[in-house]
Amino acid sequence: MNFTLLLVVLLLATGAVWLGGWLYQRLRKRGGEGRPVVVEYARSLFPVILVVLLIRSFVVEPFKIPSGSMLPTLRIGDFILVNKFEYGLRVPLVGYKLTDGSPPERGDVIVFQFPEDRSVDYIKRIVAVPGDRLAFRDDTLMVNGKPVPRSADGRFTYREPRGGTVYAERFEERTEEHRYHVLYTENRQGRSINDPIQVPEGRYFVMGDNRDNSNDSRYWGTVPERNILGEAFMVWWSWDGRANAPRWGRLGEWVD
Repeated sequence: MNFTLLLVVLLLATGAVWLGGWLYQRLRKRGGEGRPVVVEYARSLFPVILVVLLIRSFVVEPFKIPSGSMLPTLRIGDFILVNKFEYGLRVPLVGYKLTDGSPPERGDVIVFQFPEDRSVDYIKRIVAVPGDRLAFRDDTLMVNGKPVPRSADGRFTYREPRGGTVYAERFEERTEEHRYHVLYTENRQGRSINDPIQVPEGRYFVMGDNRDNSNDSRYWGTVPERNILGEAFMVWWSWDGRANAPRWGRLGEWVD
């Protein structure tokens, strides 16, 4: 069940119980003594649920990294914080935009609702914004006819969840606002885009930093602006499932 929906349901339920108890007492001309326990619980929980809902909807929301598609930037077991106001505030559940905010930029790491199933949240990096022409061939990302600047930065090895070892080349890519690392594995299995495509208005082209192991816009298309939930900005907790221990060195690490 969607956690935001659960919070809204709990908020309405506790609010209704609290209000009902208050009206009942007013009608019976009674004071505050002898209120039913359920009314007392509702009165205590209502403000707590309201604060949590407001923070998650308009300030920050936690998100867990479920896959290795954003390696080496984000690892399986990372818990990140998502900025909910950078791109404008939205009404929970309905998505109505209250403020404009700043437009998403190339290089931003975003959390969004998967276009083919909006109940599922994805995290990827924006590589092209509305109006851009994009191509991706020979491990080179081309935007508006120019290769995205990059430089080799050694090798990277990681273990897959099923136990296999993956050997990859690591590169640093650069945009106007971001410097980040991407991976290309030895078998080069990621899908290419040989013929340039233009990103439609109101949509964004996203890719995982683990370019050969990412289910992204190359396979299912662009992300509508209305699906974007926010920008990832910090790792607040990280758990290594293999070692069954925290990754202390990643706590507080900024996402670039």
